[in-house]
Amino acid sequence: MELRDITKEKDLKGKRVLLRLDLNVPLEDGKIANDFRIRKNGRVISYLHKVGARTVIIAHLGKDGRESLAPVASYLQKKYLHLEFLPTAVVGAEVIQKTKEMNDGDIIMLDNLRKNPGEKENDPGFAEDLSLLGDIYVNEAFAVSHREHASIVRLPHCLPSYVGPVFLEELEGLGKALAPTPPFYVVLGGAKISTKLPIVEKFIGVADNIFLYGALAHDVLYAKGYEIGDSLVDKGIDVSHIVDNKKIILPIDVVVTNKKEGRSIKPIEEVSKGDIIFDEGPESILKIKNTLKEAATVLWNGPLGNFEAGFTQATEDAAMIISDLDAFSVVGGGDTIAAIQKLGLNEKFSFISTGGGAMLEYLAKGTLAGIDALEGR
Repeated sequence: MELRDITKEKDLKGKRVLLRLDLNVPLEDGKIANDFRIRKNGRVISYLHKVGARTVIIAHLGKDGRESLAPVASYLQKKYLHLEFLPTAVVGAEVIQKTKEMNDGDIIMLDNLRKNPGEKENDPGFAEDLSLLGDIYVNEAFAVSHREHASIVRLPHCLPSYVGPVFLEELEGLGKALAPTPPFYVVLGGAKISTKLPIVEKFIGVADNIFLYGALAHDVLYAKGYEIGDSLVDKGIDVSHIVDNKKIILPIDVVVTNKKEGRSIKPIEEVSKGDIIFDEGPESILKIKNTLKEAATVLWNGPLGNFEAGFTQATEDAAMIISDLDAFSVVGGGDTIAAIQKLGLNEKFSFISTGGGAMLEYLAKGTLAGIDALEGR
């Protein structure tokens, strides 16, 4: 069963469309800190409104359901004046009745799905309750489609199901990384080697080189016998099978902090006990620049330093380098996108994925739990 594009469906006027969006955006003091995912969702909302569908938006925010989607609703109401936010229960007789009273083109947005434990528990009863709010279901939440949650994998079995335009763009864009034009290079950063190891294993036979930077590199450096001080490692992960692979490029120099010496740049061979590696040094960035000159395809996921602690220089330098390449560039990951947006480089990348974990899983496996559900599996 092929994925069906909701924008190709001819008769949506008057139908209740249960629209699963990815609105899981960072908040700072109750305000949206990065609106990239919200803006990407605008196309499908506008389309459904234009064709007279009665749209019921469902989404989540945060991990535990304590956050309200009210700030996101306020943001959307600036563009969609008739959008009504329901801060009450996401299922039940009151909500069902509200959807039945909608007029053509109306938009209702429900609060955080994860307020109901049935969402994360993948409860079929919760999915059945959600299905009573719509006549058809649309998944436009690629970034969460690797999760086996009720609104992702149960709902497609309850209603006629479709995907939105951004979901299809994800498959097309990431598909070009799965069948790359050589020379092909992979740049991986982030905190945990365990999350990126499947990508290394997937592309090690295809890529010309794979850069392992950020905290990912610490596990491999340690396995190779380098001193990494008190730097972050992903304990218990076996990297012995990639340690000596000549395609893997590790940092040459790093930015470290030390209680006695403060912050400094050191060659990787000179890192000492008590040092904490927080970012890559200029020689490591120069290695990326020189290596990628002839690239035809570049895949990048994850920051090269401890982005949340303010060590953003290497990540921003990499963004500048990759954006200037005459190559098809595929990027993803929250901090990676934040750096690109900060520098105003969005338009200089060929494809920016809305997904972090979903992007990695799709690249590693070629499918996601949500895709399997949409295809009837």
